[in-house]
Amino acid sequence: MVDRLTLVSDDLDIRAIDLLDPQQEAAAREWIDVHAAVQRDVFGERGSAWTLEEIRGFHRSPTGRRVARAAWEGSRMVGALEVRMPTTDNLDLALVWLSVHPDHRRRGVGGGLLAEGEAIAAQHGRGTLMGETEWAEGGTDEAEAFAAGHGYAIAQTMIRSAMPLPGDREQLAAWAVVDDYVVESFVDRIPDEWLEDRAVLQQRMSTDAPRDDLALEEEAWDAERLRESFERTLASGRRVIESVARHRPRGRLVAFTTIGVSAGSPDLGYQQDTLVLAEHRGHGLGLRLKAANALRVMEELPEVTSVRTWNAASNRHMLAVNRRLGYAVEGYSREWQKRSGAGE
Repeated sequence: MVDRLTLVSDDLDIRAIDLLDPQQEAAAREWIDVHAAVQRDVFGERGSAWTLEEIRGFHRSPTGRRVARAAWEGSRMVGALEVRMPTTDNLDLALVWLSVHPDHRRRGVGGGLLAEGEAIAAQHGRGTLMGETEWAEGGTDEAEAFAAGHGYAIAQTMIRSAMPLPGDREQLAAWAVVDDYVVESFVDRIPDEWLEDRAVLQQRMSTDAPRDDLALEEEAWDAERLRESFERTLASGRRVIESVARHRPRGRLVAFTTIGVSAGSPDLGYQQDTLVLAEHRGHGLGLRLKAANALRVMEELPEVTSVRTWNAASNRHMLAVNRRLGYAVEGYSREWQKRSGAGE
């Protein structure tokens, strides 16, 4: 089934696509363009698009299996699908990324791709399926009826916000001062001596961050997995700036925040994970680390004029921190979940 061609109708067929195959380069770039077209349709020029090089990096990773499909109407690619299945943890999970070109909606493309994605998940014994929908501030979730109609339920709502750069340097510097903690940072390459502590923090990210109704298990991180993740990120052309808080009395890393900058949009930073260990909360470390990291971005990558982030709507503390930093709401997303029982 993995390499088959699925004939959905006389005009539509769904085929396997290998994004790592040099002979399928043109199709792979068209596949990326379908996903990007949906982002432009929802957010205009503020759409968030992965580059093909970044996606290829994910497909080379040993910690997950990714299967791609594309839908054609004649010679035109009209839909794109990826099913991601972790292989280190969450072994019942399949994450479905599905896009239908805005000019070809309501023709059965989405339904055909979703059925294919669910079949792939079932073949690999995955019984928990998750997908995402997005909409801009002031708009509505146009994919809500589609997701609900196929048996998916809302498990988490996210708020998308953006902060303009450069920011107020004096204010950011004042916030970056931390008693009993020292702030350290790196650009692109994580220091080897950080790896063990940072792996612990990354694993805690999967348990301590708000998950609402998402059926997610604790992730398994160690120093080698973290090293591989950063190396893959750099190989894809993405820059990384990260700041951490080290507890002075014990000398251990207890908090971190990361911003990534894609080669495809060098003026835009993506605020990724931020975590403060529960036993070190109450010291304003989230605000202070984000302020310090924003200053480092301004110093190292002055071409970045905006930083974009996503936060669970239930995460009131981090949303309040972001407001103080100058983030404004741009849109929303929903994480949808379906339990098929295939993995039982």
